[in-house]
Amino acid sequence: MGSSSALPTSKRFPPAHLLNVNERLFLIDCGEGTQIQLRKFKIRFGKINHIFISHIHGDHIFGLFGLLSSFQLLGRENDLHIYSPGELREIIGFYDKYFVHELKYRVIVHPLGYKRKKLIYKDDWIEVFSFPLKHSAPTCGFFFKEIRQDLNLKKEGIDKYKPDLESIAKLKKGEDFYTADGQCIPNNKMTQPPWKLRSFAYCSDTAYDPSIIKAVDAADILFHEATFSHQDEVIALQTHHSTAVQAAMIAKLSGSRKLLLGHFSSRYKEVDFLAQEARNIFPETYIVNDGDIYYVERERSTDNS
Repeated sequence: MGSSSALPTSKRFPPAHLLNVNERLFLIDCGEGTQIQLRKFKIRFGKINHIFISHIHGDHIFGLFGLLSSFQLLGRENDLHIYSPGELREIIGFYDKYFVHELKYRVIVHPLGYKRKKLIYKDDWIEVFSFPLKHSAPTCGFFFKEIRQDLNLKKEGIDKYKPDLESIAKLKKGEDFYTADGQCIPNNKMTQPPWKLRSFAYCSDTAYDPSIIKAVDAADILFHEATFSHQDEVIALQTHHSTAVQAAMIAKLSGSRKLLLGHFSSRYKEVDFLAQEARNIFPETYIVNDGDIYYVERERSTDNS
């Protein structure tokens, strides 16, 4: 929903991303105008219950206050969980005091840590980890990974042997099935492997840092900032940002499957050349534009383990 860096352009809003995991919506960073983009792309505000803020720089949080206000005007009652640097509590307190006076819903800030990769959220479907990045302010990236589910049942096996509910539950956990006359039906005759676990890694503002390679852990999709061209590598170093080439190196060394580049400096009127710089190292590289949608298709595991 936002692919520019600090300065918006006529085509690109500041950073904001929306991740849909089985219709669970996770907002990642919230640059200025995020709520406008949510309206534009027909996203239901009420389905957003978790927001992940990488760091306290304006281009990553200025949209948060308009979004909080819209939640209030829309009658939100559900808790809103924000995973961010702890300082955000004070900023939201100031906003509430002078502009809202009292939010009708709870905003719960979960402070991030900056020493190592850490589990910060988990539900029945997904785990979210934070990991430290190297920027001019305390900054975290985020790694989203599905949780392994039970085995899937084969319809033909269920129709043939008609197991009861207790037996079905055991089959989904990997146990064999025994008929009424004691015949053993191997589990793999009744079930099929679960889906492969999909993952998404988000590397916000950061200097080139090989230490994050393990943290992004062979992501299906890796988003990595590419503020600068390779020819501006010195500026990238001075401002604690990355080049497209450096992002491609992280993707290649981490074993990621697809690389998305964003957070482009407004100094470049066109940014397609950044993709070409990166593709020389990592061919599966794509430039993101506001409104782009990328899917990770489901694939079967090769076994039932």
